[in-house]
Amino acid sequence: MREPSKAQQFIRRRGRLLWPLVAMLGLGLFAYSSCTVYVRPGQYGVKQVIVGSGQGMQEGIYAPGLHFLTPGVERMHIMPAELQVLEMSDASGSGHEPTTNMRQVPAIKIQTSEGYTVSVDITVLYRIEDAYKVITQIGPGRLYEDSAVIPRSEQQLRRKFGELDAEQFYQGDFREKAALEAQRLLTDELSPKGIHVTHVLVRQYRYDQRYQEAIESRKIQDQTVFKNRAEAAAAQEEAKKNTIVAEGAAQVQTELARGDAEVKKIQSEADLYKRTKDAEGRLKVELAKAQGIELENKALRVGGSENMVGLKMAETLNGVELIILPSDGENGTNPLDLNSMLKRFDVRGQ
Repeated sequence: MREPSKAQQFIRRRGRLLWPLVAMLGLGLFAYSSCTVYVRPGQYGVKQVIVGSGQGMQEGIYAPGLHFLTPGVERMHIMPAELQVLEMSDASGSGHEPTTNMRQVPAIKIQTSEGYTVSVDITVLYRIEDAYKVITQIGPGRLYEDSAVIPRSEQQLRRKFGELDAEQFYQGDFREKAALEAQRLLTDELSPKGIHVTHVLVRQYRYDQRYQEAIESRKIQDQTVFKNRAEAAAAQEEAKKNTIVAEGAAQVQTELARGDAEVKKIQSEADLYKRTKDAEGRLKVELAKAQGIELENKALRVGGSENMVGLKMAETLNGVELIILPSDGENGTNPLDLNSMLKRFDVRGQ
C-alpha cells in the first residue's frame, strides 16, 4: 500500500486537533443558549423554578438584560411592559401577531335600555403593572388577554353602556360618563391581578339601519322645533327692542314738548313783563299829564286868571269875523228861533 504524503499526514493531524475544538465550541454555545435568557427592552422577566427546592414562580421581576438560568431547573417567562391595546372593532386588515402589543376582537354589541342593539367600536388601553401577579393569578403568555382583559372588558362595557338609551348615545357627555365608569370598574376588577386599565375610548357606534333612519328623522324634527323656538325668541326680542325704541322716541318727544312749553312760558312771562312795564309807563305819563292839567287849573283859579282866560279866548277868535246882534228890543234876535234867523239873513229854503 502506498504511504500517505506529508501533506496528507499534516491534514490528518490538524483534523484530529480541530474536531475537539469544534465540539467544545458547539457545546459551549449550547450551554450558553440553554443557560441564559435575554429580556428585551419593554419586557418583564419572571423566573420559574421547575424542580428542586423553591419550586414555583419567583416574586422577583427581572429587568431588560441578559440573565443566567440553570438548564432544566429554571425557566424565564416574558411579559410585556409596554402599553397594551385591546381593539374592539369590525374593521378589516388589522391582523396582529400574538407578540405585538395590540389585540383586535369584533366590535361589541350592546343592547340599550330600550332593547335596541348598537354596535360600538371601543379601544381599551391597559398595561401590566405586576407581572408576578398576572402569571400566578391568570397564567403565562397571552392568557391575560383571553382569560381576563377581553371577557371582563366585554362584561363591564355591556353593563355600563347598556344603561344608556338609544338617544343618549348621541350625547357625548353620557357616552363619556359611561366610559369612565367602565374604566373604573375594570381597574377595580383587574388591579388585584396586576393589570391597570388606563383608558376606555368610544370611537364609533352604529344603530340598526331602520332605527338609524328613525333617529335621524326625529333629530331633524327636534332641530326644526328648536329653530322655530329660536325664531320666536328672536321675534320677541325684536318686539322688545322696538318697544324700547318707541318708548325712547316718546320720551324724546315729551322732553321736546316740555322744552317748548318752557320756552313759551318764558316768552309769555317776558311779554307780560313788557306789557306790564309799558302800562306802568303809560300810567305814569297819563298821571303826569293829569297832574299838569290840575296844576294849570289851579293856576286859572288864582287872582288875575280872567285876564289870561280872555287872552286865550282872543287868541282863539283871532281871524274870525264877528257879527253882533241885539238880543232884545224890536230888532232883537233870538238865536234859538231858527225861522226868524233865516228870514233876517234872507236864506231861502230849497
